[in-house]
Amino acid sequence: MTEGRSEREALRARLEWLRLLGVEDLPVRPPHRIAAAQAGSSQVRSPAETESAAMGKDRRPVVQAGLFGGFDEVESAVPPGAGRRARGPERGASPLAAVRVPEAPDAATALRFIREDIGDCTRCGLCRNRTNVVFGVGNPIARLMFVGEGPGADEDLKGEPFVGRAGQLLTKIIESMGMEREDVYIANVVKCRPPENRTPLPDEIATCSPFLFQQILAIRPRVVVCLGTPATQTVLGTRDTITRLRGTFHEINGIRVMPTFHPAYLLRNPAAKRDVWDDMKKVMAELKKAE
Repeated sequence: MTEGRSEREALRARLEWLRLLGVEDLPVRPPHRIAAAQAGSSQVRSPAETESAAMGKDRRPVVQAGLFGGFDEVESAVPPGAGRRARGPERGASPLAAVRVPEAPDAATALRFIREDIGDCTRCGLCRNRTNVVFGVGNPIARLMFVGEGPGADEDLKGEPFVGRAGQLLTKIIESMGMEREDVYIANVVKCRPPENRTPLPDEIATCSPFLFQQILAIRPRVVVCLGTPATQTVLGTRDTITRLRGTFHEINGIRVMPTFHPAYLLRNPAAKRDVWDDMKKVMAELKKAE
């Protein structure tokens, strides 16, 4: 629970999630017990510290308060060595400004051309240990696009982004917004899994991000949701962290961008789901305004 939030506000936030997910009849663990459970399983940290921890811990099962008031055993997102954050591009022009999208009659064809251009990519060292190039999935004319950091073990095996435990939570968020995964488009900054799930290095991001920018411009969604610091820094061309940028719309090339916490962060810090849901309500309002 975030500091200064009353138990009533926290309980209301949890009940809102329950209503959205159709489980109003499930009991909700009192907030003070949730806080006690969290205190017993992990040290309370600031949002910046906890996001970094969520993306840089061992894959050890940890017991913590779950979304539905019980306790879930979850795996942390990535192993040691992932605490480093890639330095984002210098402030200035949009990173999309110099990107050219393949000429194509429609977005689906343009995406196919981009995927063909990537091919069996060997442009950076990430190719050495990958199983599959994880390009992206979803509606080529989606009004909403989610961008993450890079594929993990499950994604590398399946060749599809966000299919592991963090992906399951992302699916719940999408469904809570009244949509299905097939309605949106999901991609990552880098298309190959970094070794041991570490954070992509600056040269890896520089090599691979132009393909993400091409995807964004081919789809031209109304809103791009950036999940976590690396995705946010890459898309916005900034060095600011997610804690500074989240919850506020930004704009690149006429596309609205909403930075928010990564689902892996939410697995370790369930109280932050309220912040993400506040961000998603703003996204839904923006989408409705554009109808």
